[in-house]
Amino acid sequence: MSKLFEPLTLRGVTLPNRFVLSPMCQYSAKNGFVNDYHLAHYGRFALGGFGLVMVEATGVSPEARITHGDLGIWDDAHIEGLARIAAFAKAHGSIPGIQIGHAGPKASIQRAFEGDGPLDERDFSRGELAWQVVSPSSRPVAEGWLVPTALDAQGIAKVKADFSAAARRALFAGFEALELHCAHGFLLNAFMSPLTNDRTDEYGGSFENRIRLPLEIARELREIWPQDKPLFVRISAVDGRRDGWTIENSVAFASELERIGIDIVDCSSGGIGSYEHPNGYGYQVPFAEQIRRQTNLGTMAVGLIVDPYQAEAIAESGQADLVALGREALRDPHFPLHAQRVLEAVDPKLPYSDWNIQAGWWLNGRESRLRRLGPWVAAKQRASETSDA
Repeated sequence: MSKLFEPLTLRGVTLPNRFVLSPMCQYSAKNGFVNDYHLAHYGRFALGGFGLVMVEATGVSPEARITHGDLGIWDDAHIEGLARIAAFAKAHGSIPGIQIGHAGPKASIQRAFEGDGPLDERDFSRGELAWQVVSPSSRPVAEGWLVPTALDAQGIAKVKADFSAAARRALFAGFEALELHCAHGFLLNAFMSPLTNDRTDEYGGSFENRIRLPLEIARELREIWPQDKPLFVRISAVDGRRDGWTIENSVAFASELERIGIDIVDCSSGGIGSYEHPNGYGYQVPFAEQIRRQTNLGTMAVGLIVDPYQAEAIAESGQADLVALGREALRDPHFPLHAQRVLEAVDPKLPYSDWNIQAGWWLNGRESRLRRLGPWVAAKQRASETSDA
């Protein structure tokens, strides 16, 4: 058996394999609510064989959203729609997870496919107005972006309370894994990075102060989230700029997360400053490997993982415990099932037995006919072969 298809038990939850759908914003909600698109979107990855299906960054408050199209979990009314996704994933053999986050200085912007920048007149004409954004400091992301309000003690207390309430709602909705978003220049990452945090109080300055708020929230979530369910933290293992947050900082931060009882560090990168690091296939895997080697935490690798053999090498070599796919999953929602046919021996008469039964039954039946017919040869190729003869 390929290591990718060995079950992994995290506390009291067993993932059927090591493939994870990486959380990817779809910008398709209205007022934070799940709709049929989201059910179909996440459902296809459960049917596609992903061991863990992680729902996209979900705002812990209205002002925590990146865009007007983000999912939300700030109201009990959001639970019903999210519960449909969790229930569907469970019914089809996947573990449902959800990422909760706060966009901070990167909130109140356009959907990625509508500009991915500050809201403008086109957005205002649709009734999508800007809201006040918050950050550790009153420094905008870039020229032309909204100037954030630096969070005071009351604001920090509200952020912590919002994350705690979101975790309780996620649990009530039926999710088995919870991920805290501390990456990509969003609020908690902005507190962590020396490039975006110029505070002089207990939440700024030294490394220990800059990681204080993320650790306080992680600690509260660990107390809320049941002890038999895993808790993940997504980090930017390095800032985009080399003079910001470093992989050594991430190892030290991960060691603190380990003491709290976090189970998996999800190792992304960038989000603050232009990206100055290597950026090829599997470019973030070394971050996951270093954290895994230097702490007792499990890690999740992500970033241009596009091939079954590449994914298998990550798992077999121990670079990471889990392999997350994002854009590659969008291209091929059945990637784990296709990978299994490549990496493991299957019954040649019933090669689709691991697919959901509604599809596998039909495909296994077709397979016997294809064996009788032999390989498909396109008409153009047949004509060429006849001409050559």
